[in-house]
Amino acid sequence: MKYNKIKQGVFIARSNRFIAEVDIDGEICICHVKNTGRCKELLIPGVAVFLSKSDNPKRSTKYDLIAVKKGEMLINVDSQAPNQVIYEWIMDGGYFKNVIKIKPETTFGNSRFDLYIETEDERIFAEVKGVTLENNGVVMFPDAPTERGVKHLSELILATEQGYKAYIFFVIQMEDCRYFTPNVVTHREFAETLARAADRGVNVVALTCNVTPDSLEIKDFAEVRI
Repeated sequence: MKYNKIKQGVFIARSNRFIAEVDIDGEICICHVKNTGRCKELLIPGVAVFLSKSDNPKRSTKYDLIAVKKGEMLINVDSQAPNQVIYEWIMDGGYFKNVIKIKPETTFGNSRFDLYIETEDERIFAEVKGVTLENNGVVMFPDAPTERGVKHLSELILATEQGYKAYIFFVIQMEDCRYFTPNVVTHREFAETLARAADRGVNVVALTCNVTPDSLEIKDFAEVRI
């Protein structure tokens, strides 16, 4: 996926989940943060950030904060991006072969999954999670408790019991990592439910990304340790 009208700035402060103050060319701008997660280890005063300028003149914020520098590493923090890059990757034949249908936001049971996919041989439900939390090369999800994530995993298990294939894709929004693992410290229930889902036939896939200030795309598979 591509972004338009990219500007570099310096992060100053985060007023709330949605709003940040950023110095852009010496001017303090109020920007929209495209990630409601905590991102405390990323959004530190003084770090370099990248923003996409909106074409909508009616918006109260002119810019969306989409990426952050962590040392020499660039991390995309746009929580809407993982769904799009997975969609593009699948449509380009990056994982499933002979795809005849792909439908975003499809209801199953009491959940709405990110993707429903049909191939010539299989019916598939998939959930997509963006990963921005990294520590010494280990990437983890979630960075905050997610009851919604636990619910989705339980519904994916149910889908496998009803004859569907089920996948959870963890999109690592950076280029490299040692491995992916669930964040037991932050949300033990999610980690335990992920382990149970894997045992019950849910496919757990982690993927790194090529990241630039104006683009994000799937790069490679990452090791999963549950």
